[in-house]
Amino acid sequence: MAAVSDRPFQPSPVLGRPGAVASPAELPDHGTAWHYGDPFGEQRAAAMSVAVVDRSTRAVIAVTGEERLTWLHTISSQHIASLPDGRSAENLSLDVNGRVEDHLVLTDLDGTTWIDTEASRGPALLSFLTKMVFWSKAEPRDGGELAVLSLIGPQAPSVLRAVGAPVPEMPYDAAPLPGDTAAPLPGGPGFVRRMPWPSRTDSFDVLVPRDRLEEWWATFVVAGAREAGSWAYEALRVETVRPRLGLDTDERTIPHEVGWIGGVTEFGAVHLDKGCYRGQETVARVHNLGKPPRRLVLLHLDGSADGRPETGDDVTAEGRTVGRVGTVVDHFELGPIALALIKRAVPVDTALTAGPCAASIDPDSYTPDTAIQAGRAAVDRLRGR
Repeated sequence: MAAVSDRPFQPSPVLGRPGAVASPAELPDHGTAWHYGDPFGEQRAAAMSVAVVDRSTRAVIAVTGEERLTWLHTISSQHIASLPDGRSAENLSLDVNGRVEDHLVLTDLDGTTWIDTEASRGPALLSFLTKMVFWSKAEPRDGGELAVLSLIGPQAPSVLRAVGAPVPEMPYDAAPLPGDTAAPLPGGPGFVRRMPWPSRTDSFDVLVPRDRLEEWWATFVVAGAREAGSWAYEALRVETVRPRLGLDTDERTIPHEVGWIGGVTEFGAVHLDKGCYRGQETVARVHNLGKPPRRLVLLHLDGSADGRPETGDDVTAEGRTVGRVGTVVDHFELGPIALALIKRAVPVDTALTAGPCAASIDPDSYTPDTAIQAGRAAVDRLRGR
């Protein structure tokens, strides 16, 4: 099998479906459908009934070997050394300064740990994992025989049952409560994983054989799922303030800034009670003694403006740069919205400009910066404060 880095780019076969409009070349989901002619109707289905989204551009890596979990535990941010079979988690690979290099979702099932990540990061992540094996009994390889589809919406469980697929009991952020977060597809290969996002209701990733991708897509559509493009997925993701690597992060991003802090028992990709790993010193120092320089917020954009901001544009306040625009999308209810990393000290009611648009922070996405870190409180107690 070709390595991730050697596999030539090929558009998804689902892109040939009637009405499919290709995702623009500058977007990370290029090669799949952006929408099927009615982007707001597709979003509404994903929020209120059920939609299926082609996310087959994601890179998939498989890791086998009896020490795969303990090995991954030592080189990443999540506590997965004893992850039970049928469980999933989010995870990060950090650089030595604690900045985010990779964000991945992993599932351990029947002796294999399946990892999926951004297409642009697949080759680098596989290369890193391969170089870090050393003497461990772990074998990372390209897992491109599987491809990711997502079923989103409150009727998604009904569609899964209708096609004979399992319905895992809980999303992985609910562990360690009893029950699986993932289960194999009947007859294999592939599996269903219950996700805590992007929808506020039910979300599932279904990893299916890549050579049967179009067949599975058609099966879900016949069972009642509406065809939806990446626009719908991104709109719900932005609404729920879930960051995406490379769009809502930059080369300086640390996990605390984008909500990737927390153990396997809560939403997050960094466990705060585990041993040494690359970048841990920064994670611990900021958590215990400092505060992150920026925070991720949801912006409402002026829909009457000429033009929209683009990812990477400055966010300014009275002409002063205070942040960076991330994902920009039109939402079927909220209108034009975006995620942005802004300086921690910017008040929630600050009038902002994002690219060519006036912008305001959604107050529900803004957490007041009043918490006192445990380490700082201990220092103050020692000093008699």
